[in-house]
Amino acid sequence: MTSFAPATVATFGSNEPNVPLVILLHGRGSNESEIIALAKHLPQEAAYVAVRAPIGEGGGFAWFANRGIGRPVAESLRETMDWFTTWFDGFVTHNRKVLLVGFSGGAAFAGGLILDRPENYSGVAILYGTLPFEAGVAVVPNGLLNTPILIAQGSNDHVIPRELLDRTAQYIEEESGAVVTRSFGAGGHGITEEALADLQKWIFDFC
Repeated sequence: MTSFAPATVATFGSNEPNVPLVILLHGRGSNESEIIALAKHLPQEAAYVAVRAPIGEGGGFAWFANRGIGRPVAESLRETMDWFTTWFDGFVTHNRKVLLVGFSGGAAFAGGLILDRPENYSGVAILYGTLPFEAGVAVVPNGLLNTPILIAQGSNDHVIPRELLDRTAQYIEEESGAVVTRSFGAGGHGITEEALADLQKWIFDFC
């Protein structure tokens, strides 16, 4: 069992305990300080917290060891999800609306979290990333039944393998049972203005 340091977080927005809490999960090699900047462009009726991934990598941090881009090592993903859940249980009050917003590697991690413990979260945004297939998390029919999901992808994304992006879209839209908001465009591996507008509206609907 790997021993990780306690979670480092950055916060932004409302301090009211009953407003929705949006947890921002950065991409591989990034950190919490970079992704918390996204909160400035999101509904101010919510509270935001960005969590630093526990594995150091490339001058930044990662959510899991991988066996190729978008393909987590199952044992590593389990350890980091358990670490995150320990932080979550100590940070989040019961009955609060909690949304996960993950970008790239953070999207795969967010997907793993909600597939593993859907009862913890009110919804998830999978931004320019893949779900963690063949990584010890059950990706099964109706596995996210009635869960609000925003999925954003760019047709010119050359970072995440296209097969994984397509497989993620197929599962979420056709098999998961989720309530899906689709934000697909011609962009690359980055949040476009159109996707940001869709994310703003999606979060606001919880407020």
